[in-house]
Amino acid sequence: MDNYITRQEHEEFAKRQDSENERQNRRIQLLEDNVRQINELTVSVKEMAVNMSNMLKELEKQGDRLEALEKEPAETTKQIKQAIITAIVGTVVGAVVTALIMIL
Repeated sequence: MDNYITRQEHEEFAKRQDSENERQNRRIQLLEDNVRQINELTVSVKEMAVNMSNMLKELEKQGDRLEALEKEPAETTKQIKQAIITAIVGTVVGAVVTALIMIL
């Protein structure tokens, strides 16, 4: 009979086990919630990385378009200068040729 425990001891042991089980269940639930949140965060970070990659590609395209737009006024100015120089040279050559014709 030394191996037997009383009903009161058994009930106290059962209460402690139930209490420990409840505590462990709460901890497991908190851990599961944390893992779920970490998984959601991981998915969000991956989506953000994809979006940033797409944004980088779009910014590179915009940079190329902006560079082309910035070069356009310089090209136009260069063409205007060439036209003016051509007109002046043409006028001077025409005047010289006219003067030579008049002299002869």
